[in-house]
Amino acid sequence: MASVSSVSDSFSSGSHYEWQYLELMRRIWETGDERTDRTGVGTRSIFGTMLRFDLANGAMPLITSKRVYWKTATRELLWFLTGDTNIRSLCAQGVEIWTDWPLDKYRREMGEEISREQFSKRIVEDAAFAERWGDLGPVYGKQWVDWPTYRYGPDGKYERGPGINQISEVVESLKNNPGSRRHIIEGWNVAELDTMALPPCHKTYQFHVANGRLNGLMYQRSCDVALGLPFNLWSAALLQRMLAQQAGLEPGDFVWMGGDTHLYLNHTELVETQLQRQPAGNPVLEIVRKPDSIFDYRIEDFEVQGYSPQSPLKAPVAV
Repeated sequence: MASVSSVSDSFSSGSHYEWQYLELMRRIWETGDERTDRTGVGTRSIFGTMLRFDLANGAMPLITSKRVYWKTATRELLWFLTGDTNIRSLCAQGVEIWTDWPLDKYRREMGEEISREQFSKRIVEDAAFAERWGDLGPVYGKQWVDWPTYRYGPDGKYERGPGINQISEVVESLKNNPGSRRHIIEGWNVAELDTMALPPCHKTYQFHVANGRLNGLMYQRSCDVALGLPFNLWSAALLQRMLAQQAGLEPGDFVWMGGDTHLYLNHTELVETQLQRQPAGNPVLEIVRKPDSIFDYRIEDFEVQGYSPQSPLKAPVAV
């Protein structure tokens, strides 16, 4: 494992944006409270953490000490923005980020030891199977673009009202009321948590306009630093960049805040290998097209240059 001094000295020198991520990983691994968790795997955890990145000039918090599949993370974000909650379209694109949760449910309920590849293939090829087993419940995208409301109808009965598109509302408020302190996207719908495959980890986003720059903050209640956080940093910064473009603003600072910030105990090899690596390079993102709506971006609209990461590091996902 990298020594405390080598990581800390490089981080304090400010030589590369990624050192703060590696310092967070080191601090959790060496000082975190070892505890049991929902998955039964066990973690080392600290509470209340923060990272800050400047997104000016195309900069993005893209981790270089291992390969991060930013196109996969981008496809997931674009899927969120559709409001879809079924993994079928993700699986059709080869994105398996969410497959483990419905697969685990299928295995438990049906008693069939189907492989992930077989399950995903069946999801894509069989619409009825996908409808039965591929839905995740009202996860992120559903809350973002169709937060449920309820009202009393003309017959006096309590009924579902029109959904709230939080994304659209934030775009409009950034354009028309940039000084507002209410540029917020919230995913933590208490009434629907029990019907979600996984309650939102990156739950709250807030945005702030200053001097023509859009600053963003994302609060994450629970964070798997080794596997999840590199994806989360990219996705949140990308959403901020897209909102800035739609509102006619320049990207500013992106602030990430973590609640229960942890490393899984079965990620030892990944963590110790990554902490021996040195970050390098400054990848930049170009958004090559400005669509009419934030809901009209395509994967082809995003190009990354200057990204030369080290080899991927794999570890099991705790479901």
